[in-house]
Amino acid sequence: MFRSLSTLTGILCLASSLTAANWPAWRGPGGQGHTSEKDLPLTWSTTDNVKWKVSLPDAGNSTPAVWGDRVFLTQAADKGTSRRLLCLSRVDGKKLWEREVIYNEKETTHATNPYCSASPVTDGERVVVSHGSAGMYCYDLDGKELWKYATGKQEHIWGNASSPIIHGDLAILWCGPGERQFLLAVDKKSGAKVWQHDEPGGKFGKDNSEWLGSWSTPIVVKVDGQEQLILSVPLKVKGFDPKTGTELWSCDGLGKLVYTSPLYADGIVVAMSGYGGPALAVKLGGKGDITGDRLWHHTKGNPQRVGSGVIVGEHVYILSEPGLAQCFELKTGKEVWGSKRLGGRSWGSMVATADGRLYVTNQDGTTFVLQASPEYKEPLATNRLGEHVNASIAVADGELFIRTYKHLWCIKK
Repeated sequence: MFRSLSTLTGILCLASSLTAANWPAWRGPGGQGHTSEKDLPLTWSTTDNVKWKVSLPDAGNSTPAVWGDRVFLTQAADKGTSRRLLCLSRVDGKKLWEREVIYNEKETTHATNPYCSASPVTDGERVVVSHGSAGMYCYDLDGKELWKYATGKQEHIWGNASSPIIHGDLAILWCGPGERQFLLAVDKKSGAKVWQHDEPGGKFGKDNSEWLGSWSTPIVVKVDGQEQLILSVPLKVKGFDPKTGTELWSCDGLGKLVYTSPLYADGIVVAMSGYGGPALAVKLGGKGDITGDRLWHHTKGNPQRVGSGVIVGEHVYILSEPGLAQCFELKTGKEVWGSKRLGGRSWGSMVATADGRLYVTNQDGTTFVLQASPEYKEPLATNRLGEHVNASIAVADGELFIRTYKHLWCIKK
């Protein structure tokens, strides 16, 4: 364990709201990578501004969830046979408890996508995790199992990674990709199924040789006073009634493979495909097929995108897999930044702070701090940990949590 070498010379005033204090889910309180916090650590190294670091038993891509004094992290071991939820102390990183699920059946994945890539979600009373084919599990904050739900076999050449979300009384999970894939909602208290929406699965193309797949995590937003659950699936982005699972609208224009989560602001949804596939923005308000309401559609020359971007003001920011930082006008899709190469490949999703910074980590364990501005400026800071990272940053009470293949790091001024 390492302690910060820098000392606080004043009192750090942190926001007292739950939004600032906790990071309850993949991509934060709203699922879109935003935090209301300001003045987060700008620079660090493997020793400077490190509150603690703890060793992890194996590689992993999931991002931690943070609530109060507890940090929750999913972790696989023993070649996926052991699937775990870890609860650590936010004070010093010590393990408070661990819950293990044994899954002895074979489940296909890729070496770059270890088992348990889905991040946990908590509402402060319970923690819900997806262990892929091993099912969805719910525990209280002391580790007591409250329920489990058998989602069935999830089989795809590149595995699965979609994270559950909690909305109202529901725990919602995109179960896929594969031959069978569906959007599922269960009662968060009992685990009883409330609704299920099936999506076509399998492969694509005349010779049935092209894989379809979405690893996206849905978001819930309010559009004209109506709550909508938005999810990117192969070839489309769709909106659902989160209470019933009824499909409200769909928009064509995505590719066969989708890794990023959708973004939403000012009545506009932005969705991006992976594997060089298309990206689009569509104005919401219509029903059924709203493809005609697209504001823009990028079909050619797109880089591979795995990590998700953020919307700040009138612009969309993203770091693509080849390490290209890009900025687009939200309403027109016009590229404002001309693909600025930051160096190194990246699967990390961006985090936007209330004071206009963008944090994103690449696969070399380097975190870039950028300014959210339509006028490109060189990074405010470049911080290197020197360990492989596919996860994204979590933020809570002025602290940054970075999960590498070897450690979980807590960064603090």
